[in-house]
Amino acid sequence: MAKYERNPDVIAALSDEEFWVTQKSGTERPGTGKLLYNKEPGLYVDIVSGEPLFASSDKYESGCGWPSFTKPIEDAHVKELRDSSHGMVRTEVRSLYGDSHLGHVFPDGPRDRGGLRYCINSASLRFIHRDDMESEGYGAYLDQVEDIR
Repeated sequence: MAKYERNPDVIAALSDEEFWVTQKSGTERPGTGKLLYNKEPGLYVDIVSGEPLFASSDKYESGCGWPSFTKPIEDAHVKELRDSSHGMVRTEVRSLYGDSHLGHVFPDGPRDRGGLRYCINSASLRFIHRDDMESEGYGAYLDQVEDIR
């Protein structure tokens, strides 16, 4: 089983935006994330720890300006915390091992797929194409990644 952890060397190598989003709970500007329009089959992992977070088969276009997913690939890898910043109450989503700020979850997702919208910053994610999942140690998740495009 893979070991996922908060890696100081990886954190030191993050871009300014990746650091601000993951370590300072920032938010990238809507419509600017590198993974927003990605339609390739694969796995989205925490940029800091590498823990698997979301599958391409659960990604959908919500129109919110950030990549949106209906559910995590591993519920245990995603923490949900109350966030009362910016004068509103929301549910923040953080990775378990990397403790990276990922984004927020809202109850306005597709009803036929559970009703949740995980609104996630591209800057907190690394995408691993289905063709590379086995070689990068994520072969156990291949059955959860389909080419639905």
